[in-house]
Amino acid sequence: KATVSVLYWRGMNRVIKIESHLPHHPGGGLGPVRRQMDRVVPMSTLEKALAVNLDKSKYGVFCEIGAGQEVVRNFFLAGGAAGTIAKSMSAYDKDVSDAIYGPEPGKRYVTKGRLEKMLSREYDLLVDRMPKDSFKQTQYFVFADTVSARSFNGVGECHGWIGIRVQLYPEAEPSQIVLHVRMLDALNKQQQEALGTLGVNLIYATFYLKRDPLQLLDTLLDNIGRDRLEIDQCMMTGAYFDVDQRIVALHLITSGLTNAVTFNSEGEVVTAGDLMYKKDVLVLRGRFRPVTKVAVNMRDAAIEMMEKEGGASPLTLAEVSIRQLASSGTGNVDHEDFLSRVDLLCSQGFSVIVSDYLRFFRLREYINRYTRRRVRFCMSVFNVKDLFKETFYDGMNGGILEAMGRLFSGDVKLYIYPRMDPGNNTLLITADSMFSDHSVALADLYSFLAKRGLLIPVTNYNPDVLTIDTTAAIPDLQRGGVAWESIVPTTAVDLIKQKKLFNYNSY
Repeated sequence: KATVSVLYWRGMNRVIKIESHLPHHPGGGLGPVRRQMDRVVPMSTLEKALAVNLDKSKYGVFCEIGAGQEVVRNFFLAGGAAGTIAKSMSAYDKDVSDAIYGPEPGKRYVTKGRLEKMLSREYDLLVDRMPKDSFKQTQYFVFADTVSARSFNGVGECHGWIGIRVQLYPEAEPSQIVLHVRMLDALNKQQQEALGTLGVNLIYATFYLKRDPLQLLDTLLDNIGRDRLEIDQCMMTGAYFDVDQRIVALHLITSGLTNAVTFNSEGEVVTAGDLMYKKDVLVLRGRFRPVTKVAVNMRDAAIEMMEKEGGASPLTLAEVSIRQLASSGTGNVDHEDFLSRVDLLCSQGFSVIVSDYLRFFRLREYINRYTRRRVRFCMSVFNVKDLFKETFYDGMNGGILEAMGRLFSGDVKLYIYPRMDPGNNTLLITADSMFSDHSVALADLYSFLAKRGLLIPVTNYNPDVLTIDTTAAIPDLQRGGVAWESIVPTTAVDLIKQKKLFNYNSY
């Protein structure tokens, strides 16, 4: 037998529960105080809900559409909800919802715009209805969600928008957090439960972990797990959240909340669905530190090739691996370096993906989640050799054959951009010569894919850029050289100088 003492401690990271198991003394009582076992665990969902309910300064409205009312249900189950909940509602019928919040363009209800209408209207109503003498001691909030959970016939994307508009201290102007989530459970009931827990986590963290927005994000999947929910967008706005939204997006990857985040050509954080829906897509993978004339010519040549195939001009994506952003010394992501790359890529008209996908087929599967139209990758001839390394696919049951089958599933092709061979100054048009030291089987695999029209050499290149050493720009600009300016696009040069990106030295 043992007595369990429970201590709640609010640290910089999160509020945790420390359980100490103390053995009973044979003669009665606890005997000598000795901890038999300590363990640190996150607070449960109901414990978080109860903590909010018992805080007399928190008072708000819950408005949930599309997956039951699981968030507010947790607050009712926890007890003491009368001091927290002003109103709970679900405008489930579309006509009723339109009458309250107004019609939606295209009759799409699971959108960020719909969520923001819900938050705005309910918050204004709440503040207007509350007695003015309560403002000095109360933090008003509205929680809302609009989601599309697993339907009866099991079709459609399971996703949703979740948000909170809140006073982070009495009489403050409201701040806001909006999340886009993907629900990964197979059953509707499981999806509802996960959303209910996420809502409680969001409300609790917003109130009690608001001083560190990035640490706030780390607690959102407490008692859920990454295998059940993915958070692929988070927008924090308001005077209290003084944080670059792009840093927030990057943290979603580094904290394991998602595998990829996307930015449009204006540098704004957007959902992948909004960016790629029903579009042809061209993808360049690279370090882009900085973007050079080589990348721009690769993009322009590949667009021309796609247009000759027929169809509209594609969306052009520059994909940067999170591994490329990590410091070689510490493994930590350099935020300033990341922002510099995004700014420069957007200045050249690229949209940007930052992902933790190591293998190409994973990136292809991610893109095909949002568009079924053409996908074209364009890569340097030198990188094709890495694509065909068998060790790159260790751990896969089908090895390189499985990987290639998954990469070229659907309307996917790979454009191979030539480069000047630094060894013998010979122009490489295709990757055929790269397989001289490989097995016949690999050479045959490459030949098979090429004959199938899946590997296509780029022939409309600019020969003037083939000799550019893309790794030479950063050392030169940091020591005050000028040679780097000839290999970087003019608009990118101006931006580097203006913002002193990558520790640019003008002397």
